[in-house]
Amino acid sequence: MKFLLVEDHPLMRKALREVVESLGDNVAAVEAGTPNEAQAALAAHGSFDAVLLDLKLGEGDGFAVLKELRARWPQIPVMVVTGSTEGRDLIRSIDLGAMAFVNKRSGGGEILAALSTIMTGGIYLPPDTMALLDSARAAEAAQASAMPVMADVLPGASNGSFGVQAPSPQIIARLGLTPRQTDVLLLLLHGKPNKLIARELNLSVETIKDHVAAVLRSLNVSSRTQAVLAVTQLSSHSHSSRMHRGLQ
Repeated sequence: MKFLLVEDHPLMRKALREVVESLGDNVAAVEAGTPNEAQAALAAHGSFDAVLLDLKLGEGDGFAVLKELRARWPQIPVMVVTGSTEGRDLIRSIDLGAMAFVNKRSGGGEILAALSTIMTGGIYLPPDTMALLDSARAAEAAQASAMPVMADVLPGASNGSFGVQAPSPQIIARLGLTPRQTDVLLLLLHGKPNKLIARELNLSVETIKDHVAAVLRSLNVSSRTQAVLAVTQLSSHSHSSRMHRGLQ
């Protein structure tokens, strides 16, 4: 396995290297301290099993690096490893295609759990995701109240598929979604825009907008990306509860 560590602090790069190398003897870790070094590493090595990316790279912009990674190397899963505790950074990271968001203060066990998740096509979210979403919604509400025009609660689709598993029937029942709203939610989780959802379900775009709005209300979120995060968190909690009951 081969990992690219994009982090400007040498001590943090060393810590990340030690974590990924604990996976076994066949692990290689390539380090990059700047966006340019990351580009050079990708050009030289061709591909990686995953990229661990900091959002603050000195004068470099981690979000710009993430956007370029998803555009030029979409097959490589990216984990954001950051010191940020801002909900908007979590939302933006996932919206740009990151498959995991992990705080730098997390232990090596969480980083390894996140790696395991993203390398099998899933999304890993921190345990305090719902609190981060609440803070992001509060910030959005404050910003919207200061603007003469209300913020759009139906943003465009995210770039590509999120790789999120379909929610369980129990979660669907808890959300109180109708069968058609459930269909819309499942297509939202795969990043489909309203026009494609309308075409697939043989409904008008205006009807789809109404269904999307209902889905967002049921999840108590204001955007598609937040909906993905909320469903992922609900599914994670449901899985954890089943595991706990099975161990009792």
